[in-house]
Amino acid sequence: MKRLLVLLLALTMVFTLAACGGGGEGPDTEGGLDISVNFASEPATIDPALNSAVDGAVMLHHTFEGLLKWVDDGEGNAMLAPGMAESWDVSEDGTVYTFHIKEGALWSDGEPVTAHDFEYAWKRVVDPETAADYSYMLDCVLNGPEIIYDGTKAPDELAAVALDDSTFEVTLHTAIPYFTEIAAFPAAFPVRKDIIEEYGDQWTFDPTTYVSNGPYMISEWVHNSYIMMVKNPNHYDYDNLGPDSIKFALMDDDNAILAAFNSGELDFTDNGYPIDEVPALLESGQLKINDYIGTYYVCFQTQLKPFDNPLVREAFSLVIDRNYIVNQVTRAGQLPASGYVPSGVYDAEGPGSNFRAVGGDYYSIAEGDYAANCEKARELLAEAGYPGGEGFPIVEYLYNTNDTHRAVGEALQNMWQTELGVQVTLANQDWGVFLETRKKGDYSIARNGWIADYNDPISFIDMWVTGGGNNDAQYSNKTYDALVLKAKTSTDPAVRMKAMHDAEDILIGESVVAPIYFYTQPYQISDDLKGWYYTPLGYTFFSYCYK
Repeated sequence: MKRLLVLLLALTMVFTLAACGGGGEGPDTEGGLDISVNFASEPATIDPALNSAVDGAVMLHHTFEGLLKWVDDGEGNAMLAPGMAESWDVSEDGTVYTFHIKEGALWSDGEPVTAHDFEYAWKRVVDPETAADYSYMLDCVLNGPEIIYDGTKAPDELAAVALDDSTFEVTLHTAIPYFTEIAAFPAAFPVRKDIIEEYGDQWTFDPTTYVSNGPYMISEWVHNSYIMMVKNPNHYDYDNLGPDSIKFALMDDDNAILAAFNSGELDFTDNGYPIDEVPALLESGQLKINDYIGTYYVCFQTQLKPFDNPLVREAFSLVIDRNYIVNQVTRAGQLPASGYVPSGVYDAEGPGSNFRAVGGDYYSIAEGDYAANCEKARELLAEAGYPGGEGFPIVEYLYNTNDTHRAVGEALQNMWQTELGVQVTLANQDWGVFLETRKKGDYSIARNGWIADYNDPISFIDMWVTGGGNNDAQYSNKTYDALVLKAKTSTDPAVRMKAMHDAEDILIGESVVAPIYFYTQPYQISDDLKGWYYTPLGYTFFSYCYK
């Protein structure tokens, strides 16, 4: 077996953070500390296996803990470190990971955390009955889901096995550079078989049945108002935890969020910046900007007319004035997107290389070329049978309730109608409803966005495989699927990256999505809140905060 790993050095990536002090090193707060934060409105789910949203992931990183976890190294970097696994071994060929569960690790109800909890959780994720959006993430594991094995393997055959109570062994079909990050991802968190078997899909709704193993546990959930978390007295690091409670306020009205922050009701929010007030908030320093590895884009329902025609999709993409949107609408440092995979994602050479720079631009984002893009778009729409927009049906653009999404939607509506002569209506839905509507494909065009789950382009590329849980476009292309399979089964970095560049060629060539901009993460935080930390994967951590 390869060397015993305690902290990842060579195998894990390191992210730059925006932090206000080191975790757990601050002064004691007399009388205790209660903080209130906001990320979104009512979450669609807080089941680790079912969540696919960043706000849900932030909550889950506080209530659960995986084999590995993200920590603040005290010098402004986030890194992977032992979580429930106090150590692990890796075979010489990089395909077998043997995790040793931390002695004394306990669930919030005092029961021991065992390797069997991880085996149950991982097999539950790949079980079709669970319908987990992220089931494909574990297709790196031997006998994994259908992307590798055409669906003939049963969930129980997944090569993620408890050898005993304290030893969890995972065998991969191919060594991959990002597996340790999967081991720290919410879908790979442990869950309790006895709880889920007794309470079914209702187990997450009651704090008494929402048994977790992270630093915090849920004490109260007032739906559409807040989720209250308190320190987990059975967590191994209880004595070093910061806030006595973390209140996740469930809000989506930007004006109300800003008012709550200004009044001191909220200590942190990555919402609450009314679009018209962004320049003033940035100038005053109240609104700050973090890096964020993600892409904001339009998603087309590729199985329904008129967007089953790639010519129509390309026309709608070409008339998007990306420079106008980032310079006049969002105005928070976003970059116009010239491809799908964003800047900041590594290429074959790893840290320091850039997949987007290697892949280049798929269309011109130069301001001077916008008129030519629009002219080509009109030609494409005419070729599709809709000259000047004639005969094109009224279509709806769907977005989740938010001031920025509304403003972007209004800009898109104007561009499509002005440049193509088509009529587009706007509709918004609450966050959880919106996610379900988009997942079902019950839309024509919808706002979408994707943040890296780990720093590898496969995090963006594999979501569009046929039948993928996050394939909201309902897209299907056998050649694309084959390229994803090649990327997931090759150990040669150059071969992997070539396959993913080729896949992106298809994705943008068929205009499955229309990228708009590469994200930044605006946020507001109380000046006296210290000890929090963040990764550009979108996770913000408050477990060791102090004032």
